[in-house]
Amino acid sequence: MVEPGIAAAEYAVFLFSTVCHEAAHATSARWLGDDTASRGGQVSLDPVPHIRREPIGMVAVPLIGLFSGGYVMGWASTPYDPVWAESHPKRAAVMAAAGPLANLGLVLVAAALICVGVALGMVEGADSIGSYHVVVPLAGQAAWVGPVAMLVSLFFTLNLMLFFFNLLPVGPLDGASVLALVPGLSDASAWLRSPRIRLFGLLVAWQVFPYIYDPIFTKCLNILFPGSNYH
Repeated sequence: MVEPGIAAAEYAVFLFSTVCHEAAHATSARWLGDDTASRGGQVSLDPVPHIRREPIGMVAVPLIGLFSGGYVMGWASTPYDPVWAESHPKRAAVMAAAGPLANLGLVLVAAALICVGVALGMVEGADSIGSYHVVVPLAGQAAWVGPVAMLVSLFFTLNLMLFFFNLLPVGPLDGASVLALVPGLSDASAWLRSPRIRLFGLLVAWQVFPYIYDPIFTKCLNILFPGSNYH
């Protein structure tokens, strides 16, 4: 079981990252002509309307996971007008891409902070990488450096995972809709999002994702820390 302080930090990062993801969906949809999520109050970083829509996926399941198995998992959703999406498949695909791109933005911010911390001689890459210790304080640093390093590590690892996981091309993940932006794959996108295979696709995604993500994560670490040899 993870320590309460670390669990609280991990849940806070999960909540903020998920809200950013969903707010990006809602904001892009409003820009592109669908105000469904906007009318529901989801064009906002206020977590309340997002939690109100998915209380189990955003509160109950993540907290149970953290305090039982030591890891955070959950889900959220953004409402949209299916008639609008059917009439404007490219716009709907852009809306779908906006969520993972918000997570990518958080990854880049965390990576930039890590690079600054390394350049200033405050932190270094951890010998054993984990979700909350990508970087650790160097000896002699102020007490606040440790908690900040933990938070930045969490933002980097969690959002990198959310970015790649949500881009898997299976329904109900965003990647299935994003495929519509690729010429010639609109029919495949519609098939992958069909109700009859959504659950199957999600189960497959959970099984294959570690095999896809682990080498990607290792590559990202070696880019983040030039000269390192993480494997």
